[in-house]
Amino acid sequence: MSKIRVLIVDDAVVIRRIVSDVLAGDPGIEVAGAAANGKIALAKIPQVNPDLVTMDVEMPEMDGLAALAEIRKLYPRLPVVMFSTLTSRGASAALDALAAGANDYVTKPSNVGNVQEAMQRIREELIPKIKGLCRKHTDPVTAANSIHVSPPTTRALSAMKPSGRVEVVVIGISTGGPNALAEVIQALPRDLPVPVLVVQHMPPVFTRVLAERLNQKSQVSVKEAQDSEEVLPSTVYIAPGDYHMTLQHKMSRLLIGLNQGMPENSCRPAVDVLFRSAAAVLGGSVLGVVMTGMGQDGLRGSEAIREAGGCVIAQDEATSVVWGMPGFVAKAALAAQLVPLPQIALAIARRVMEHRTVSRRSA
Repeated sequence: MSKIRVLIVDDAVVIRRIVSDVLAGDPGIEVAGAAANGKIALAKIPQVNPDLVTMDVEMPEMDGLAALAEIRKLYPRLPVVMFSTLTSRGASAALDALAAGANDYVTKPSNVGNVQEAMQRIREELIPKIKGLCRKHTDPVTAANSIHVSPPTTRALSAMKPSGRVEVVVIGISTGGPNALAEVIQALPRDLPVPVLVVQHMPPVFTRVLAERLNQKSQVSVKEAQDSEEVLPSTVYIAPGDYHMTLQHKMSRLLIGLNQGMPENSCRPAVDVLFRSAAAVLGGSVLGVVMTGMGQDGLRGSEAIREAGGCVIAQDEATSVVWGMPGFVAKAALAAQLVPLPQIALAIARRVMEHRTVSRRSA
């Protein structure tokens, strides 16, 4: 198994050193080189032939966004992970970079004075993303993207139909999520008669900026969720970073609950937490959607939805940036459909509306 070669691009010497030391400490990764700005990085790429580039956003002479645009012209398949600050400006820049073709992002450690803490943060956040995006180098036994399954049989599909009409849609998503969510949510109809609750693995501030951007471009309303607010039709609620989101039933109303319970699957918010709570409250009236992302967050929650009589669909491998989360759900035969990204909004709308049509006719 060959090592993953990484080019580190950052104007801060301290960050370059910390990232280099962290990556060099992993036996599966090799630091191919370093550059202080985008212009130097572009010159180094053909020299060091990296498998992945980490790119700071703000740099002199040529910043990360400008360098990313050139990389996408010259090396359209080269994975790029952006480094961003944990601020509104950093969140906006990271989302701009993702829209421009970056594969993922990590947030810079806020306290580089504590070198060990900074190294641990980067080790936990960056290394899994590098390995997830560089599939050809990963161990096929452990790589989430190595999952190969066949779609469920017709018999299995019939057994997975919801017992009642859909009353809520819950979506779980991670790596590749902002762009994928934009495609899905912008295609949802204005009169969607159910609420949509989303867990996107993102830190605080980033989820608010993402919700604001999606709201500007979508027919449905999109907002960052607030504790104890009532969920309404035609509205998408995004779990705020660092908070689990649950669905609660109080006095005939469906409310959102937020908490900072223990992370699950190393995540907070976690997809499993949302999916389990929705299944507990609404049983077979839940439609779960598991989309692109690393790891298996959403697997146990999908089991809960299925056991309660609800339905789960998953994004297919071909259109997923990383087929980890939806792949695990598919492998467990929990998905009624494997759906390409461009068709997910239509699949959601059809399931929501068809069951309402059936209910009206039977009445």
